[in-house]
Amino acid sequence: MDKNNFFIVGGSSGIGLDLVKVLSENHHGIYVGSRTAETLAEIPGVHHIPLDVTAETLDLTTLPETLQGLVYCPGTIVLKPFQRLTINDFKEDFKINLLGAVKIIQGCLKQLKKSSTGASIVLFSTVAVKTGMPFHASVASAKAAVEGLTRSLAAEFAPRIRVNAIAPSLTDTPLAQNLLSSLEKRKASADRHPLKRIGTPQEIARAAAHLLSDAGAWITGQVLPIDGGMSSLRTFR
Repeated sequence: MDKNNFFIVGGSSGIGLDLVKVLSENHHGIYVGSRTAETLAEIPGVHHIPLDVTAETLDLTTLPETLQGLVYCPGTIVLKPFQRLTINDFKEDFKINLLGAVKIIQGCLKQLKKSSTGASIVLFSTVAVKTGMPFHASVASAKAAVEGLTRSLAAEFAPRIRVNAIAPSLTDTPLAQNLLSSLEKRKASADRHPLKRIGTPQEIARAAAHLLSDAGAWITGQVLPIDGGMSSLRTFR
């Protein structure tokens, strides 16, 4: 992978942080937009941009003139029975998962278009869009919108900018800790997957790095399931 400039939104924790670590191995120019920066202190060459994706306006003036890649990592896991979900729950999920991505992409489009070698955008969905799951109505609706955005922008931006999404199943990140707060919960979650384990942020991060790289240069408009087989397999015994 050539040395490029990448903007990782939500790169100070979870999958985003592991992606920053992967990209730093190749000494790329890495810009991280997040509310906190403590976890980035020991990673060389990272430029932090204070950023809250729910804010009305975003200050992206410190980004470089050219970007080869943009990754939008912020997400939510609000799991409730449908009758307990409020309109505000749906609004918050859409605000963070979809509208935050829209604002960031619009704010970075000029820099992405300036890349002489083309550019790549990576978004995040969830296995719960393809595989109906109870209590996921709000987040699955928001992430389904992200998948629609992915395919629409991939068509609109081709051939200069590739746009793809990753749809993980449950991954061992801070965002998922309430679902993994005991050994019993961890085992139950692992057993629901054909591969009998939950995902690691490193695995998802390396898939995102592939979509950013020249090795992924013929991939666009795709939603890549990385879910331990959850969305496509039934392992009856």
